[in-house]
This record gives sequence, structure tokens and C-alpha cells, in this order.
Amino acid sequence: MKKILYTILLAIFMIPNLVQSQDAAGSITSVSSYPVVYKYDEQVTWYFDLSATTFTPEEAVYIWIWSPSEPDAGNWEHSSDFAKLKYEKDGIWSFTLTPTTYFSKTPAEIAASAGFWLRLKNFNGSKQTEVYNIAYTDFSSFYTANELIRSYPAKPTIDKAVSILFNSNLKDGFKGVPSVHFHSGLNNWAVLQEYQAWLPDVSEKTKLKDLGNGFYRMDLIPQEYYHTEPGFVMENITFLMVAKDWTANSGDQIIYAGEFIPPPPPSFSFFPLQISQRDFLRMSRKNNESGVNKLIYKITAGSKVITGEFSGNTTEIKGFVNLVSELNGIQGLTEIHVLVKDNKDKTISDTTMPLKTLDK
Repeated sequence: MKKILYTILLAIFMIPNLVQSQDAAGSITSVSSYPVVYKYDEQVTWYFDLSATTFTPEEAVYIWIWSPSEPDAGNWEHSSDFAKLKYEKDGIWSFTLTPTTYFSKTPAEIAASAGFWLRLKNFNGSKQTEVYNIAYTDFSSFYTANELIRSYPAKPTIDKAVSILFNSNLKDGFKGVPSVHFHSGLNNWAVLQEYQAWLPDVSEKTKLKDLGNGFYRMDLIPQEYYHTEPGFVMENITFLMVAKDWTANSGDQIIYAGEFIPPPPPSFSFFPLQISQRDFLRMSRKNNESGVNKLIYKITAGSKVITGEFSGNTTEIKGFVNLVSELNGIQGLTEIHVLVKDNKDKTISDTTMPLKTLDK
């Protein structure tokens, strides 16, 4: 209970006094990490999905984190370079750190803290996201679980990272080996990534991370690791953990994939479908692609041109154009042309809409 209370108080009192006058950028959709599971003294990359916020790829985004400690304390209005995120793609930014180094804390101190509490912001703090807590997965139970293999997540998907743990102490022949490698394939070995000791690049790619005391971890994103074609359906990952010179192996292992559910396709609509000069024209686009957060419109009505934009998120972007005031006093209009693009300059709609004739 104390820990929860401490967290709430931190979130309230560590926020600068000027929050009320700042621009709310929106909420962080999600945060993932690579590797999926990691120790506090390991390097990790956090990936922030900001596609539902008003941050654009051209903007510099910084992390302001106050728990387990506040590395950039006192710099809210001029963030330090070390706190700057890297833009990846499609509304995703990344931040790479080693927690013990970044927070100047021991693993035990980080574990005893309230966790990773933060906001993301622009350089001077005039724009910021909502408060976010990054979840940490404690995998220490694996060391005493007497399990040969454990996967995080238990049922991986082809487009997301997976961490596979291996306890070599449960198999003969691994003690003292110089390295352990991942000899594997997808869908019962249909797509292969073999361990080939004589090829240095393949040897390095398939090498597991040594966690010490006979424990190892393999980290990968299946579609990148196996170079699968678009649309490939992953059913399972089949593999052997093998010693460097094939002097020992784990025996055949299999991890079954989770169901990959593709996102629903985007849908765009106008309302009403039949309009006049005395209507409000509503535009709505649902199920937007990652990174799409604006609709930019250009309406041509005779010699009159109306431009503007609506902001939203991946769930929906919507807004209204007041044709009543925009077209007031214009005579003889029979139609309007509406061009709508997203913030990636993709044409969403390019259509001519007839205008209903109204009784005088």
C-alpha cells in the first residue's frame, strides 16, 4: 500500500507547476522493449508508440523520468542531449539505456523503487504526454524453476520480439562451453536459420546471451530474424540449443505461436452523404495506420477554397467543416470538390459532392 501511495504522490508532486499552461500531447499508446526481458544492469531499448499523440517525426522528443531517480533533474525547460529519443518509424520513438547506469542505482535499489515513471516531452517542456509507467517483467523465477526452456511471451507473434531462456544445467555437456547457439526454424523447420559455426556472421547471429551460471537467453523478432515474406503465417518456432562445436544440444524444442490478428482496415466516411450549403460536413477516419494522426482537407467550391486539418489518433480522426458560414452568400453552387490527405501525404479521398438545392 505504501508503494502505491508513494507512486501516486510522485506522479502528482514531481510535475512542474506550469503543467496547466502546457500543451497536452496525448497518451503514450504502449511501450515495448528489446530484449523483452532483461536484468537491470543490461542494456535495453524501450520503444514508445506515440502515434496517438500530436508529436510529429520532425520533432525532438525527450524523456523526463523521476523514478527510480531523476537523471535530468532541473532541466525541464532545456532537456539534456542524453535524454533525447530516437525516431524509428510510424510514430515509434526509442530510448536505449542501462538502468543501473542511467539511474545511478543498484539492481536492488531499482527493484525496491516505485518503478519506471515518466513523461515524454519536447525540448522546453511546453508539450508533454500523460504520465506513463513502464512495466518490468521479473524473470528471476526461471533460475529456480527447473525448466529447460521458457519463452516471453509464452506464445510469440511473428512481428513482435520474443526472449527465449535456456537452463543448460539441465543438459549434459554444456558446462564450460565457450558459447551456445540457436539452431532453428519456423513451422517445423520449413523456414531455416541454421547454426553454421564456420560462418562468423551466422555464428554471431545465432549466439545466445550468457546470463551466467549456465543460463542463456535468445532475443529475436521472427519476421526480421528469419526474413519471412509479407503475409507469412507463423505456427511455431522449432529449435535446438547447441554448444559451439555441436558437442551438446538441448534436444528438439518447440514454441507455439500466438494468433496473429491483423488490425482492421481503415475506413473513411462523410456525413451527411447528401449536403447543402447549410450543412456541417463531418469527416471521419477509423482504424488509422500507425503514425497517422491528422486529416488535411481542401474543399473547392467555385472560386472559394477552404483548407484545414483535424487531429486524432489511430482509433479515429474526425471533425466538422462549417459550410454554413464558409459558403455564406455564394450563389449558384451545384457541387464542391473535397480532397483529403493524411499527415503522410497519402490521399484518403478525392471526390466531388453534389449540393442539394434548397427552397428559398
